[in-house]
Order: sequence, then structure tokens, then C-alpha cells
Amino acid sequence: MDTAKRSLIKTISWRITGSGATFGIGYLISGNFLVAGSIASIQLLTNTILYFVHERVWNKITWGQQE
Repeated sequence: MDTAKRSLIKTISWRITGSGATFGIGYLISGNFLVAGSIASIQLLTNTILYFVHERVWNKITWGQQE
């Protein structure tokens, strides 16, 4: 089982990757750095929280784990 600290570090590393991709897509679609940055910022906040909660819930589920 992961500790909360490990889940947090995984969350941060994933968000850096995901937010970079979101910014790039936002810029390709809009052609505007401000719009792309706004989209990436909103996505960063909401998905960071959702991913952390998702990780913590899955740590409580033992299905599919081997001892």
C-alpha cells in the first residue's frame, strides 16, 4: 500500500505531465496562450484533487492484489 506522501508525489508528477499536455492542446485549439493557460490552470486544480482521492480510495481496495 502506498503512503499518503507517495500518493501526493505521484499526483504532482502526473499533473505536471497532464497539465503540459492540456496547455499544448488548449493552445493548438485556441492559438492563445492566455486561454490555454486558463484551461490548464482549471484542469490542474480539479484533476489534482480528483487523482489524489482516486489513489487513496484504490489503496483501500484489495481486489486484484497479491500478498
